[in-house]
Amino acid sequence: MTPQAEAPAKRTDRIVPLRGVRGMIADKMLRSLSEAAQLTHHADCRADALMARKAALAEAGIKVSVEDLILDRVVATLLNHTDLNGTLKGREVHLSGAVHLSIAMALPGNLLVAPAIFNSETLTLEERSVARKDLADRARNNKLTVPEMTGGTFTVSNLGLSRVRYFTPILNTPQIGILGIGRIDEVACPDGKGGMEFRPVMGLSLTFDH
Repeated sequence: MTPQAEAPAKRTDRIVPLRGVRGMIADKMLRSLSEAAQLTHHADCRADALMARKAALAEAGIKVSVEDLILDRVVATLLNHTDLNGTLKGREVHLSGAVHLSIAMALPGNLLVAPAIFNSETLTLEERSVARKDLADRARNNKLTVPEMTGGTFTVSNLGLSRVRYFTPILNTPQIGILGIGRIDEVACPDGKGGMEFRPVMGLSLTFDH
């Protein structure tokens, strides 16, 4: 006789109110999509030099993450492409001479914050790494300040540790640009000799106010 399958455990419906911080995040993202003409460009980026630099720094006793190295290049890029580093206020684009770099961070409870490292162009790679870790620690302990939460001029959202290679980051309004970082894959690339070789390639997604 075939044994009778057990009935699945009864699961109840749930209602999750969007209130408090979750409600504020939901409202802000909805406003962002309704108030800004958002466009996202996706591209691949060879990560050979990035990984080689990380290895060289590690040999020299300097421990930084891939994210720290990406942030370093983002800051340098914004100093050369200043039209992406700023905020929209009414009918005016306010471009900032300093890079107040916001970093998107996921928190328990499906919360998302993006505090800023102020004047990040004045910091060394190691100093910026320390500042990023400090923001993350204070974010987890609910100790971020209002200026840190609202004073950024450009945001980076890093999903490099996930399976996501490209995505569509939503503008952290009133900022006019946000860069999404995807995972690094080994991809077949031309070797310059008529053949192919595998190289690390990272997915990038840049959303900007058109």
